[in-house]
Amino acid sequence: MAQFFQIHPDNPQGRLISQAAEIVAAGGVIVFPTDSAYAIGCRLGEKLAVERIRALRQLDKQHNFTLLCRDLSELASYAKVDNQMFRLLKNHTPGPYTFIMPATAEVPRRLMHPKRKTIGLRVPDNPIALALIEAVGEPLMSCSLIMPGEDQPLTDPYDIRDTLEHQVELVIDGGFCGLEATTVVDLTGDEPELIRQGCGPIDEIMG
Repeated sequence: MAQFFQIHPDNPQGRLISQAAEIVAAGGVIVFPTDSAYAIGCRLGEKLAVERIRALRQLDKQHNFTLLCRDLSELASYAKVDNQMFRLLKNHTPGPYTFIMPATAEVPRRLMHPKRKTIGLRVPDNPIALALIEAVGEPLMSCSLIMPGEDQPLTDPYDIRDTLEHQVELVIDGGFCGLEATTVVDLTGDEPELIRQGCGPIDEIMG
């Protein structure tokens, strides 16, 4: 049975964040709010938890997971970033964007795209998500909480609890946080390529 924490969206309670981080550290799968929609995630490199998320979302091996980072310095540990990329990232983080970039050796192979050796990275603009990453002490492995056969993420924490109460260890109720997933941009080519239009405006990036 999943635990259910109600955490203030602007001033997250430290005690509850610490308890959530302990659940992640113990290998748990959790649902939490971001600046786009609710996400499902686990500790970086936690193989069994990753496989549980793959099964729950019915994801194939080609799916790029996303690492949620605290800031750009942390992001640079997991992706190969040139000067042009860095300027673009600096202008759009934190925010509702996922950037596909070449992965460094710090990224477990099973989280990369198997052929392209890429990883999705982002810095969320959400106090709960950032506090959680800080408390865990490393990026969170995550993906949007879009259930099989659905086009939109789950948005109501009580619906999420009812749907997933036997499949995850924790649901964090951080209030309403949006209907759309992130905008996904591939930065591995010569020019940025839009992979998915989400809630992040794309004009400046593609301009």
